[in-house]
Amino acid sequence: MATQTPTLHYIFDPLCGWCYGAAPLVDAARGITGLAVAAHGGGMMTGSNRQPVTDALRRYVMPHDERIAGLTGQVFGKDYFDGLLRDAGAVFDSEPPTTAVLAADTLAGRGLDLLKRLQQAHYVQGLRIADPGVITALARDIGLDGDAFDAAYAAAQGAATAAYIADSRKLLARVGGTGFPTLALEQQGAYALLEPSRYLGRPAQWQAHLRERIQGRG
Repeated sequence: MATQTPTLHYIFDPLCGWCYGAAPLVDAARGITGLAVAAHGGGMMTGSNRQPVTDALRRYVMPHDERIAGLTGQVFGKDYFDGLLRDAGAVFDSEPPTTAVLAADTLAGRGLDLLKRLQQAHYVQGLRIADPGVITALARDIGLDGDAFDAAYAAAQGAATAAYIADSRKLLARVGGTGFPTLALEQQGAYALLEPSRYLGRPAQWQAHLRERIQGRG
C-alpha cells in the first residue's frame, strides 16, 4: 500500500563509510516536519562478505575514509585509524549492528538514533560494533532500557534480520539503487532515486532540496 506521508527511504550499512559521510544529510532530513525517514539495512558485510581486519584492509579503506572526511567534515578518529584498523582480532561484520538497528526500531522507533551512535562508536571511538556487549552499551547510551533492548535484539536475530536485509535489497533494486547509501523519496507510491553525493557536507542545502521535492518544485 502506498504511504500517504512522504517517506525518505535510506538503504544503509553500519560499516559503510559513505553512509557515515551521509549521516548529516539523514539528520537534516529527519528535521523536516511531515517527512518520514525509514531505515533499511542492506547487509553489505554479512555472511561471506564479512572481513577480518588485516593490513590489506586498512590500506584499502584508509584512502576512502580520508576522502570521505575531506568531502563531508565527518570525523574519523585516531582510535579508529590506529586502533580498530590495527586490531588483528576484529572482524567487520555488519549483521550484529544491523540487527541492533532493527531491534531499536521495533522496540522504540529509535533505529536511526542507534545507527548514528554505532557509526560514531566505529569511526570515532574504534569500538567493535559487532560485539554484543558494545551494542547493548550503545543502546543504553541513547536511552534505551538495556534488558528490553537485549530481548528485542534476541528476537531480531537470525530469520528476522535475514528477512529485513532481503527486503532492503529488494527495495534497493526497485528504486534503481546500486550501492550504499541509497536514498529514495516515496510520494503517493512513486519512488524517486535521489543524488545525495551532490550534497555531501551541505546538509542545509540538502534539506532545502528535499523540501522542494516534497512541495513539487524539485
